[in-house]
Amino acid sequence: MKIGLFGTGAYGLAISSILVHNHCDVTMWTKHEKEKEQLEKTKKIEKYLPGFKIDDSIKVTCDVKTCIKDADLLIIAIPAVFVDSLCQEMAPYIKDNHILIATKGIEQGTGLFMHEIVEKHLDTENIAVISGGTFAVDLITKMPAGLAIASTSPETTLLARQALQNNYLKLRENSDMVGIEICGSIKNVIALAAGMLAGLKANDSTKAMFLTEATHDMEEILKAFGSDQRTVMSFAGIGDLFLTCTSVKSRNYSFGQLIGEKKSKKTIDEYLNETTVEGYYTLESIYQLLKDKEVKIPIIDLIYDIAVNGKDPELLLVFLVFK
Repeated sequence: MKIGLFGTGAYGLAISSILVHNHCDVTMWTKHEKEKEQLEKTKKIEKYLPGFKIDDSIKVTCDVKTCIKDADLLIIAIPAVFVDSLCQEMAPYIKDNHILIATKGIEQGTGLFMHEIVEKHLDTENIAVISGGTFAVDLITKMPAGLAIASTSPETTLLARQALQNNYLKLRENSDMVGIEICGSIKNVIALAAGMLAGLKANDSTKAMFLTEATHDMEEILKAFGSDQRTVMSFAGIGDLFLTCTSVKSRNYSFGQLIGEKKSKKTIDEYLNETTVEGYYTLESIYQLLKDKEVKIPIIDLIYDIAVNGKDPELLLVFLVFK
């Protein structure tokens, strides 16, 4: 199977290892010529995935058309903020192609989910999304992991299974595409608060209380968007929530921890500038979306007040008791 993989960040690199394991012919796309040259020369990008090398069989390109040409499946694995511009570049070469979205997030300004951006720009209905508790650094170890997949196209789902599923990665089908995307996005926001609790030196009992409450809040958000509340129990829901909210490998968790430790604004801003913190940008989008729907989710309002408006993170401890 021929795969066009868009994205050479940590998750894109990790996905490439799965594809090669499954005997796929892979072409990877990066927007940056320096990254292309680095991958061709050294087979690795240390700042994204230290110690990992892509397989010698993988071709790397900066040309969108080359990455799309003759591919059986296209996989988008880039930060959410760049999905719109990538889709506009892809548009002239797309006609009923099968597209799998591995990007999590909600577009700032428009409030669109990733599959909605793809639908807006690309001439295809063959779209699927994957989401679940999987760090890039863990995927390359070939230890068991699980992803939820949702699509309106059985053929796209089948292609995604053939490309990714194997003896260490499980794909579990779910019909709730919006719900999968909501869970994959919201858990990054919840992870900000989990990191704040760590920074506040909260004990394990408090963290467990928080995760329980957060699960209920995710159900309420799913309900507000007309999604299946049971999706919260999927790999994309509780699986990803627990992973992202309990590990220092999560950039969202680490960012929240800086806030909880009451680091200086300069330190916090530097981390934001140097690191892609999807939860921070998703927070802006989900806050506005819920406001537009006139749906009140107090935990989202509080995280927004702390992370964006600079309120005292200790308010989170008070909130948990008096919610």
